[in-house]
Amino acid sequence: MGGDAVDIWQHLASRKIMLLKSMKQAVQELEDPYAVFSYAQEIGFNSGLLTKDILDKMVAAHNSSNSEQAPVEHEITIAAIAATEVLANNSADELGRTIAPIAQHEPFDVRFRNNLPDWSVDDFSENASDAPQDIKVHYDITGKSVTEGKISDINSCFSDRLEKIRKMIITNSNLPKPPQEIARLQTEYSRYQGYGNTAVAIGLVNEPRYTKNGHLMWGIEDETGEMTCLLTKRQGDDRDRAQEMILESGLMPDDVLGVSGSFSQTGDVFYVSDLYFPLKPKHQKASSEHGISVAFISDIHVGSKTFLEAQWHKMVRWFHTDPLAKTIKYLILSGDCVDGVGIYPGQDKELAILDLYGQYTEFARLLELLPDWVECVMLPGNHDAVRPAEPQPTFEKDIQQDYNSTTFVGNPCDFSLNGVRLLSYHGKSIDDFVAGLRTVTYADPVEAMRQMLRRRHLAPQWGGKTPLSPEPEDGLVINEVPDIFVTGHVHGHACIDFKGTTLICSSTWQDQTSYQRMLGFQPKPCILTIVNLKSHATTAIPFA
Repeated sequence: MGGDAVDIWQHLASRKIMLLKSMKQAVQELEDPYAVFSYAQEIGFNSGLLTKDILDKMVAAHNSSNSEQAPVEHEITIAAIAATEVLANNSADELGRTIAPIAQHEPFDVRFRNNLPDWSVDDFSENASDAPQDIKVHYDITGKSVTEGKISDINSCFSDRLEKIRKMIITNSNLPKPPQEIARLQTEYSRYQGYGNTAVAIGLVNEPRYTKNGHLMWGIEDETGEMTCLLTKRQGDDRDRAQEMILESGLMPDDVLGVSGSFSQTGDVFYVSDLYFPLKPKHQKASSEHGISVAFISDIHVGSKTFLEAQWHKMVRWFHTDPLAKTIKYLILSGDCVDGVGIYPGQDKELAILDLYGQYTEFARLLELLPDWVECVMLPGNHDAVRPAEPQPTFEKDIQQDYNSTTFVGNPCDFSLNGVRLLSYHGKSIDDFVAGLRTVTYADPVEAMRQMLRRRHLAPQWGGKTPLSPEPEDGLVINEVPDIFVTGHVHGHACIDFKGTTLICSSTWQDQTSYQRMLGFQPKPCILTIVNLKSHATTAIPFA
């Protein structure tokens, strides 16, 4: 093999290319794997699962390029044209459109340090030990839960949500006119008929559904009443991209949004011309005075037989030896740090540590292996020993006592690190977004995070897959747009920018479970995401 196997696997991981065990032999047989992988972009494969068909296409492109004998450097040979035509016409794998190159493809030069993705000292400029620890919690339900679960608590929770998000919509959206109460609009519906006679309302979404013609229908309700809304599919020049996106994805029950439009002749249907969400167009990130960094992981699942302990120790060695690790002041643990007990039927057969407190003690021991300049911030998830209803208070004192350099917070938690605002949420409601919106999948959990920010709410749906606690003040409203928004739960990995906020889906430290295998879901384990609090530069270090 043209290169050390470990280097090849890390090279693929850095390019977000996943490799099944059945494909490793084929890769090992390549004479020059780096040269072959350099043709991935040329055939339209940027990331994802490497299959035999995709590998064969990269090999064919590589061989075709090497066999060119053209006297002019940028001349395209007949063989090269034929190869690209075959790739362009082959849509079986749906790899996307392939455009024939004018010149021979040049491999992208990725520099490495210690066999890991490179980083700039200018972007990660200060050692963690040189900066003060500064953790300021803005919101955490711990010690503040006062609900008794009564109907009055539920009504208060929804009224608080509606009031807060209504103000955000009025402030951040370009409403054509001030909103009015729904009961008044229904009484005066004849004034708002036809083009130009626009009415505006803000309320909670009830029972969103599609008609047989593909139109979107829902009820919208405020404190005074409810009306039926209809968003129709438009054709030709009358199409609106924003409305097409809503029709494509759908709405979540109990969303708060604004609508403008006009009534039908009978007043029983409100024809929606525009919708308004509470997120402002662009967020301006705050930066720390110190060039220190924060790292993110989630879903470690200590106690499970599929916990990847060897990879954990590999990460610990990296923390003690790599210069980049010296900049990491904080490690955010976004829930499910242990596998728990009795979470699902038959779980005991998949546990290596049967005692719940034993799991937490073992995780405390693993955290103690990290260098002393790292401060951990730990919040619970749906596998942890806290109440299942969100927002979740933090861990009990008898669990916390085994941990030394760890700050315990609830789920979710809105906090700042050296002046940079973070929102950490385990992410259980991603299950509801996958079930409720057509555009959200477990393969792309970041889309659920985008939708949460658009709605300024982490879990809008009442009575779905996410148990909610009806606090008099809705603790899942995103009151302030964070500079960094992080979730876990789905065992994926991503790090992108969305309207000025860095979105991070934290990687798991658990191998594929039997349940995931049944669903055909492949996790993306053992990837440490790092963000600098001053430059906001990001990098991801694979340890799998």
